[in-house]
Amino acid sequence: MIKKLSFIMMLSAFSFGSFAQQLNTPQPSSTQEVKQNFGLSKIELSYSRPGMKGRKIFGDLVPYDKVWRTGANSATTLTFGDDVTIGGTKIPAGKYGLLTIPNATEWTVIITKQIDVTSPAAYKQDQDIVRIKVTPVNLGFPVETFTILFGDVTSNSCNLQVIWDDIVVAVPITTDVDSKVSAQIKDLMEKDNRPYYAAAMYYVDNGKDLNQALSWLEKSTAQNPDAFYMFYQKARVLAKLGKKQEALAVSNKSIELAKAAKNDDYVALNMKLQKELK
Repeated sequence: MIKKLSFIMMLSAFSFGSFAQQLNTPQPSSTQEVKQNFGLSKIELSYSRPGMKGRKIFGDLVPYDKVWRTGANSATTLTFGDDVTIGGTKIPAGKYGLLTIPNATEWTVIITKQIDVTSPAAYKQDQDIVRIKVTPVNLGFPVETFTILFGDVTSNSCNLQVIWDDIVVAVPITTDVDSKVSAQIKDLMEKDNRPYYAAAMYYVDNGKDLNQALSWLEKSTAQNPDAFYMFYQKARVLAKLGKKQEALAVSNKSIELAKAAKNDDYVALNMKLQKELK
């Protein structure tokens, strides 16, 4: 009888333990991972997102003039796939911690070698990579959930935006794209399979030498006589160079090819371009 009772108790304990292990509840402050393509690589961000929940945030829940992990639960980290520049300081590719010191009129934003700071006591200033001062901007409305995102993204710059309650602060980040792309173009142009079209579009999109772009487009259209989209871009460059009649002729060629390919979008783009030329 004793052995039987012991077996039943063990079975009950096992069943209860198994049930408890299956319980899955949401994180109080959910973790978010953000990947932003940037320059020729990407930036990865990992942080936790607390909610306001009726609380006063800055100057209370998040004290002024103290190091803040800039999120909840765990340390906030940034991983740069390529070298970037923040506050005039070049930061090598790698993983770093993001910390802030909020204040009513000015925030200090810190990029640190430490990637595990979850409390002010753990912070070591001698591990700073860069410190910059930024001015908080009042949104005029509250944002319930703490948010970090990348805004105003261009080919070589973006703003890291920290948003909570009615406050947003922005940290400008830049990266050197042009010298790297130019080096690639120079290298590839010395090979057999030359990227004439891609190089031309890089020059057009980044305000570089249009005559060089036109020269490459001449070669790309010669190699791809049915590529209506290449002829359209060639017409655009001719128009930018003030060569209207040549632009119209090339645009008509693009329309002819686009109709043959049954691509109405490029027919419409060419019609719009021709309207602007008249």
